[in-house]
Amino acid sequence: MINSLFRKKRLDTSVDANNDEGNHSLHKVLNVRDITALGIAAIIGAGIFSTIGTASADGGPGVIFLFLFTALACSFAAFCYADFASRFPVAGSAYTYAYVSFGELFAWIIGWALIMEYAIGNITVAISWSDYFTGLLGNMGLDLPPWMTMDYFSAHNGYKEASLLIQAGKPLEELSSNLQSFYHAYQTAPSIAGFHLVLDIPALLIIVFITWLVYKGMKESRDASNLMVIVKISVVILVIVVGAFYVNTGNWNPFMPNGVGGILKGVSAVFFAYIGFDAISTTAEECKDPQRDLPRGMMYSIIICTVLYVAIALVLTGMVKYDELAVGDPLAFVFDKVNLNWLSGVIAVSAIFAMASVLLVFQLGQPRIWMSMSRDGLLPKSFSKIHPKYKTPSFATIVTGFVVAVPALFLNLTTVTDLCSIGTLFAFVLVCGGVLVLHEQKDIPEGKFKIPFLSSRIGLPVLFLIISLLLWKYQHESLSNFFSNDRQYVSKEDLIPSLNKSELESLKIYTSQIAPTQYNLQSDLHDYLNSISETAYQDFIIKAPISDSRKTISSWNIFKHKIPMWIFIVISVVMLVLSLLKNYSLIPVLGILTCLYMMAQIPLKNWIGFSIWLIVGLIIYFGYSIRNSKLANH
Repeated sequence: MINSLFRKKRLDTSVDANNDEGNHSLHKVLNVRDITALGIAAIIGAGIFSTIGTASADGGPGVIFLFLFTALACSFAAFCYADFASRFPVAGSAYTYAYVSFGELFAWIIGWALIMEYAIGNITVAISWSDYFTGLLGNMGLDLPPWMTMDYFSAHNGYKEASLLIQAGKPLEELSSNLQSFYHAYQTAPSIAGFHLVLDIPALLIIVFITWLVYKGMKESRDASNLMVIVKISVVILVIVVGAFYVNTGNWNPFMPNGVGGILKGVSAVFFAYIGFDAISTTAEECKDPQRDLPRGMMYSIIICTVLYVAIALVLTGMVKYDELAVGDPLAFVFDKVNLNWLSGVIAVSAIFAMASVLLVFQLGQPRIWMSMSRDGLLPKSFSKIHPKYKTPSFATIVTGFVVAVPALFLNLTTVTDLCSIGTLFAFVLVCGGVLVLHEQKDIPEGKFKIPFLSSRIGLPVLFLIISLLLWKYQHESLSNFFSNDRQYVSKEDLIPSLNKSELESLKIYTSQIAPTQYNLQSDLHDYLNSISETAYQDFIIKAPISDSRKTISSWNIFKHKIPMWIFIVISVVMLVLSLLKNYSLIPVLGILTCLYMMAQIPLKNWIGFSIWLIVGLIIYFGYSIRNSKLANH
């Protein structure tokens, strides 16, 4: 039983797997230009048109360092993907690579994680696409009912938070625009048996269209992707060139207004901007020369997109002050600020094309993961069925459409962005680890691309020493806070949303008694709390007539959010010891550590959600896949 969990695909059968059981082969239509375009199509999307604004607001102009660091981490992973792709030019991406290096159980885990990555990634992009599309319709005077343009949970939670703030005394019209839209959407939505019907209809429609396009064939998908890439690259270059004339270099001072912590706060948003380059490795069987072109396509797309991201970040933070950029459409926003409304309209239209191209690449990738797992017997045979006319994995493509479309109606953007990031980073870590394992095997086939060897026995200790000295000198206080788990009081911003209605009423009465000249029961409690000093707030919260569980954050609650970082620290020490003992290649080791570090920045709740997804996958594996695996019959 134990041995069967780690059985590996033979290296020669991996390359020939696409021809087994008389399956029709896929169309080989992609060259290096097409692969690079698919990579750019996947990378430049919601990141540059949406999440770059939040990251810039947190990190200031210094967010460019985060883009460069993330690009470096992705480049380490891309080297490892390229190494595998040049040796095993078959569909399946990291799933196939894990199968030949770690064995079946790890292959299943990474395949299951990739299914989540592509599905959640497309849900995320579909939601962002819907926001831009409905905004564009609104500018044309075609307003859709709000309950048709957002997910249920955002509307429900927003309605609940808005209701509490209204009860606390804040007028509805003074709430943020987002809270107002959530409140109105939930209130005006049709109700069925008490359930408010809030659905993101545009997100559903774009997924249906993209799924149909992917079903029709790779050639059609390639042509559509190339066209959309030309449109969005042209617009991005236009934004950079025109925006450069409106840059005020004074806005770049201070360059890092919130320090390193502010920059790192945008890790999830910035990494999401790079997700997708790995999806092109799933198209290996549709490449004319995958061993040569896949590695080049991955590298070219990362380099081109990094240059564009850094340039865009500098233009945005130069045109307006960084703290104004926390908006959903930062590119359009900055040109509205300088009265170039025609250009903001062009950006809104191009964003629709940009995000549609990301949907296209991810929707191409996921069915090919299903197909590869099905070929190996880990999923039912129907998932590997190739359409006789269109030469696409037809059943898997249709299932992918359903898997993405249904959750897109109900899930919100924040949750799915973090889940997508953690699933992708996990895949990157295993691919980088797989290269280390693969290079220790003697019978591996030679590829046209090989990772340059740099000694980790020398490089890693030097890097550890330099980073440790820099942290001690410049982040001494942050280090002390990390190792301290003293109980803390809930912040002003988080206090009211954490209360129920009766607790809120008690707090209002108490406040009117201790500060009758500043606050009465008709006043806005939220504004009152923001008006007092931190010292006064500490005294207020200590004496407030609510339970300690509402007032404070316990030591355990503080520590548990540090668990991902502790995981990173432990694995870093292990990798340092192994590097000293075995002298691994430095690039895969740095790929593991940089991707793990970015995973450690993602909130614990997303680690828990990802773990639940993996547990569900293991149940399926032990219930079906382990018995039906083709390797079980050899």
